[in-house]
Amino acid sequence: MHVVLVHPEIAPNTGAIIRLCANTGSELHLIEPLGFSLDDRLLKRGGLDYHEYVSVKVHASLEDLLSTLPGRHFGFSSKADRSYADVSFEEDDVLIFGAERSGLAQTTKTLISEAQMLVIPMRAGNRSLNLANAVSVVVYEAWRQSGFAGASPDRSGLTAETSGAEPFDT
Repeated sequence: MHVVLVHPEIAPNTGAIIRLCANTGSELHLIEPLGFSLDDRLLKRGGLDYHEYVSVKVHASLEDLLSTLPGRHFGFSSKADRSYADVSFEEDDVLIFGAERSGLAQTTKTLISEAQMLVIPMRAGNRSLNLANAVSVVVYEAWRQSGFAGASPDRSGLTAETSGAEPFDT
């Protein structure tokens, strides 16, 4: 699974998505310009010590990325008609999310087939989900559909916030 963030603006959101990708075996692709430095302390704090467990690639443009990644390309928009829950995801799918404040720009949406634009349903009158939450919803659904491929065989994981700390749910 490939997660793409187009012009992400908020370092802690991207840090949380780094952590998500590390825990699900997804690759993360960031499309420039970024609203923060990759050395940002908030990015590192959001990703905790998971940075070494995920492949993070930075690309100059979405066009460059799409020309090199195989698989189906899905974009996410509150204006799409098709729900992410109606898709049978595949291992090499590319999930494309827009910036926190503006979502996917219209020029970006033209690079993705209308049939491949998906929505995460919400209650009427609400504007949006937090980017890290939206990515989590979709990535975990896709991973669930694959039978949680690569997960710990006994579904156990550490529940401590820091490496070497005692788990908090024993």
